[in-house]
Amino acid sequence: MVSSPAPEPSSGVPSARRRTRRGVGRVPRRAAAGRRSFASSLRRLEELAQSGAQVSVHVIELDSGRVVLSGDDHVPLPIAGLGIVPVLVETAAGFASRALDPLRIIDRPDDHVAGSGLWRHLRAPALPLVDLAVLAAAAGDPNAANALLDAVGHGQVRARMVSLGMPRSAVLDLFRDVRGPDDVPHAAVGTTREFATLFAGLVDSRAVDAAVSAQVAEWLSLNQDLSLVASATGLDPFAHDDDAHGLLFINKTGRDRGVRAEAGVLVGPRTGVAYALTVCFDDLSISHRLRAHDAFRVLGTDLMEFTH
Repeated sequence: MVSSPAPEPSSGVPSARRRTRRGVGRVPRRAAAGRRSFASSLRRLEELAQSGAQVSVHVIELDSGRVVLSGDDHVPLPIAGLGIVPVLVETAAGFASRALDPLRIIDRPDDHVAGSGLWRHLRAPALPLVDLAVLAAAAGDPNAANALLDAVGHGQVRARMVSLGMPRSAVLDLFRDVRGPDDVPHAAVGTTREFATLFAGLVDSRAVDAAVSAQVAEWLSLNQDLSLVASATGLDPFAHDDDAHGLLFINKTGRDRGVRAEAGVLVGPRTGVAYALTVCFDDLSISHRLRAHDAFRVLGTDLMEFTH
């Protein structure tokens, strides 16, 4: 199910990403080769799949475009808050084209999502769109994400995802506390192949254009959920956009009952990768949940070794 492909020829993916961060302390290729195995991740993900979980993973090397780890990466699975990323892309595109005013004030809805987020705890009953984008990216705030989605429109997000090469992924609905029989089962679904490719496009300035890519990457660099794949980086969850050791890292996570998803970019001194991992599991106990979380952390460790 999960595989670590043999090296492939370069696919021509542009490599215009902060090369200076990788120019110092480069590990000799022969020395690094022995540490480039994803055996631990493969083993852990296979164990999850054998236990009944649905697992999808896709990892690509940024400079070459080579797929270094994949498994069921074409299968759309629930991704919860990871679906915020295409909404942020459409929001940034609206700001850039002036179709949206970044300072347009949005009232907090009366029927707000009460289960998570920061906006519901703030005294301000209304915020500008640009601040809602920060809340959605940094804290995964569902009310901020819903406000952005209402502002840009489901149809625009859907069209944008198709133009970005994401036809199998979709933002289906608003975020809700409870999904009734008349609601779609999930707020968003996606494939790991499409989301890893989207994140590669963000750091390559190919997600719409350079300005939009830079804006979305800046918002995502504020993300404070570093508890899954990102836990292996040792970065400060509250200030990791300018790491002292030269790591370039952006990510977004998604969490729901029995769903964990993450996509991001990690650039180290040797190379860089874009990755996405989704695990859908029976959340029957703390141990079931921790087993899923552990797979993300093992992948994070393998990614750190691969990029260093």
